[in-house]
Amino acid sequence: MDSELTSPVNGATAQTGYAMKFQQLVCWLLAVCVVVWALTDSRFRDSEGFVRGGVCLPIAIAVALGLLGYALGKAWRSAAAWMALALVGQAVALQMIEAGQAIRYQHYRPLSILLASSPWLVAMLAAQTLLVLVGLRGRWTTMVSWLNRNFKLWQLVSVALVFWIATATVSREVWLYVQELPLAAFIQTVNLLNLVLAVWAIPISTLDEWRWRIERITGWADENTEEARRVDRFAMTAAIFTVVLAGALSVFSYERHPHLGDEIAYLYHARYLATGVLTMPVPAPLEAFDLDLFDHDATRWWASPPVGWPLVLAIGVFFKADWLVNPLLAGVCVFLSFLLVRELYDRRTARLTAFLLALSPWHALVGMSYMTHTASLTFVLLASVAMLWAKKNGSVLWALLSGAATGMVGMIRPLEGAVFAAVLCSPLVLRLIGKGEKPLKFSGMAAWALGCAVVGAAIFYYNFTLTGSPTRFPIMAWADKYMGLNSNAMGFGPDRGAGWPLDPYPGHSPIEGVINSNLNITTINTELFGWSIGSLILLALFAVSLKLRPGDWLMAAMIAGIFTAHFFYWFSGGPDFAARYWYLMIVPVVVLTVRGLQVLVNRLTHESPQPHLPKTRALVGLLALCFMAAINFTPWRAIDKYHHYLGMRADVRQLAKQHKFGKSLVLIRGQQFPDFASAAIYNPINLQADAPVYVWDQTPELRAKLLQQYADRPIWIINGPSITKSGFRIVEGPTSAQALLR
Repeated sequence: MDSELTSPVNGATAQTGYAMKFQQLVCWLLAVCVVVWALTDSRFRDSEGFVRGGVCLPIAIAVALGLLGYALGKAWRSAAAWMALALVGQAVALQMIEAGQAIRYQHYRPLSILLASSPWLVAMLAAQTLLVLVGLRGRWTTMVSWLNRNFKLWQLVSVALVFWIATATVSREVWLYVQELPLAAFIQTVNLLNLVLAVWAIPISTLDEWRWRIERITGWADENTEEARRVDRFAMTAAIFTVVLAGALSVFSYERHPHLGDEIAYLYHARYLATGVLTMPVPAPLEAFDLDLFDHDATRWWASPPVGWPLVLAIGVFFKADWLVNPLLAGVCVFLSFLLVRELYDRRTARLTAFLLALSPWHALVGMSYMTHTASLTFVLLASVAMLWAKKNGSVLWALLSGAATGMVGMIRPLEGAVFAAVLCSPLVLRLIGKGEKPLKFSGMAAWALGCAVVGAAIFYYNFTLTGSPTRFPIMAWADKYMGLNSNAMGFGPDRGAGWPLDPYPGHSPIEGVINSNLNITTINTELFGWSIGSLILLALFAVSLKLRPGDWLMAAMIAGIFTAHFFYWFSGGPDFAARYWYLMIVPVVVLTVRGLQVLVNRLTHESPQPHLPKTRALVGLLALCFMAAINFTPWRAIDKYHHYLGMRADVRQLAKQHKFGKSLVLIRGQQFPDFASAAIYNPINLQADAPVYVWDQTPELRAKLLQQYADRPIWIINGPSITKSGFRIVEGPTSAQALLR
């Protein structure tokens, strides 16, 4: 009897098991081989040996093979196969995009160019499309029926318009935009359907098995009352993860080195503030130290941007960790977002918000930089949380802190400070967020105003010291002086703007406001989450649901305030760090995305006899999108765009250590930006210090002046990246000033 039961059946089972293990081994060996190929093939390296953005495609293929190997023998192997296809499909789409280190918006390359230069990418997209269409056979009726039962026609049309129109950025060449939009919309649609198939293929037994684990990972699970009294470990973990991610990007992608002219000004400003001075002596000769956004009078030299962010950054300068300030603030933003959303909604919504913000490529990439936006967001969130706690507890101290934090937003970015103060103190918002609670007492309102006034007084004093007027900001004086009167002012008119190539038209008009809005919306759709289906689909789904809670009104008011204010500003902010002028929207947009997910879950579960099953499918879909973004989008963007972005490099820092420049004069040959700007940030604040002094070697006449000024120092001559087409290179040195003068 035993032999009858065991010999044929167990033999077949053993053979099946061996076959499955062999298939797993093949998948994993192929994955390892692909990784080795990607890391060793010179085609995936630049001239200096650093990996190119193209390496992300073979890495995605390797991860897909590893996933397939792991899923073999599992009940969810079909879902894993669709997931692997979606992962590779997103990586293929990214390789079709023209982005790179130049200052430009990303665009899909025209199909004709793709067919000529990279036909294999088109072939892979075609294969994904074909497989998705085959997978959808017999499912269309079910999908259409569910959509008809749960949405009205106008809702579907509205979501579809947002979904498709936000896929491509407008171009000066209208015909190129007309070609790109259908291709971009098609790719995003294929990836959406691919994701639907992956989630649809998960068996019910697997969903039951995964349910609690998925809810804990995404933060959907609620803790009990006792746990709620303690610091939320989920939120703290998300915050720490953000610090580590942004810090790692700062080290490996950004090289702990500023890449924009704005960042040079911020960091230089922070360095001399850390010494306890508001201005520096005018260097001689001034033209050898020429930096963008710097102004001067007869005796003083200073950075013109607002003082708030350099003041915060100066703390990092003091501790010799300036590169770590923004990563730390990015983590603080995640935790403060959790606190804010928990007050306005509930713990579950707050956790999902912290989860998505921690995984946002936009948040991490801004957090790795030296830009102002993370600090501005930090103080906005601090002011909001403090205001809510002041209303809840009647605390004057919390109200005072809220006012001071609001003032700091204005000190960092004056326009954002004005917008935030108007939103926070508007009667509508105060009434909505205070529903069911006692209104803020007069003493609290007075304390909030006092906090704003104290910080405002510091701003007025700083402005008066530099410009002679308490209400005239140094940046506005600089713009009027170097760009033209009213060039940086708000409003419409032919005198607005600087004539930059990224500025759509001369001056500013409502049409240009619409164009700038498109530029920002499409970059948010791309970089907010880095999802293959776009980042705005759940937000659009929430918008058409027309079911707003009191907290939703505050989020919508903040989005509307930032949008409206910047509609009247002539510049969109450019492609640096996505829609950076709209960065204060990030938390409201993430919150309303979470609300959109909740709307979707409600629509999926309201007619289901087992509501936990469609809810778990939706959460798996969310995790899948975030997983793909972490594998594909974030590394691709960090490598392809931000490593040596705009030609800015930290090479001089290494050369100074390697060759022990010491107390020397270093002549930088090349352009003001990026060549001299990359080196200038390493100048000592005291230009007579025992340290290298980097100067711009523009002309023979200027060089002669410099050699006479620094005749006692050994001289080094370095060619910048614009000359070498790679890194900084030493041409001569050390030599004497006298020898060069001869």
